[in-house]
Amino acid sequence: MMLAKRIIPSLLHHGTVLIKGQRFDGWRSVGHVQQAARIHAARGVDELLILDIGASKECRGPNINLIRQLTDNNFIPVTVGGGITCVEEVKAVLNAGADKVAIGTGLRDLDEMRLISERYGKQALVALVDVNARGRPVDWPDFEAVVWDFTMKQPATKMGVVKFAVQCATFAGEIVLTAVDREGTMLGYDLDLIRLVTEAVDIPVIAHGGCSGYEDMLNAIKAGASAVAAGALFEFTDCTPRGAALYLAEHGIEVRL
Repeated sequence: MMLAKRIIPSLLHHGTVLIKGQRFDGWRSVGHVQQAARIHAARGVDELLILDIGASKECRGPNINLIRQLTDNNFIPVTVGGGITCVEEVKAVLNAGADKVAIGTGLRDLDEMRLISERYGKQALVALVDVNARGRPVDWPDFEAVVWDFTMKQPATKMGVVKFAVQCATFAGEIVLTAVDREGTMLGYDLDLIRLVTEAVDIPVIAHGGCSGYEDMLNAIKAGASAVAAGALFEFTDCTPRGAALYLAEHGIEVRL
């Protein structure tokens, strides 16, 4: 039986403020993250991706009190990320109500990631793989795509994106693949990047960054994505997760209705 493709609203926040920007920069306030989470939960979305983008930059751990507020009386799966780097923080976040933890900066500590995976299972760990492909050569397969540290605004590793993704697949249950150069721009997902990574790993890949409409979601799934995440699309247009599900179903994609 084919697994249903998921449609995931992504909420980026700093403290309690829901924020939007472009290419992980130029942030501005667009509301309150608690309210946005409640609205999406009431609509019965497949799941939520909630990322505290200030945590790593400020060198602090996850905001446990806020995570409790975001997950309290919330009956849909919630993945929480931001400032999570070690097994103790994973335990605290899961105990606060999150279903999965998303880790970006901490991925480079392989021993700690494997410890988290062994203790809580691969399904509890989501790898945040941020890729900056601006100015990439035409010869894409030979391009050592830049896994990006958006906090420091520099490469996070000298490892190419495929090798990095394959490494993440040894301890993570899925990957959130963000095209940094498209994030917040609504220019469409990076389909070449999606194909490149999904062909190399055997775990689900969530496409993230650049979605401008339902057709983009369909194209990302056809390129190999197991799920599609979108932020600006659901905040600044009339598009809804329900509308996306209906559109995908009409085009032969198995989704939860």
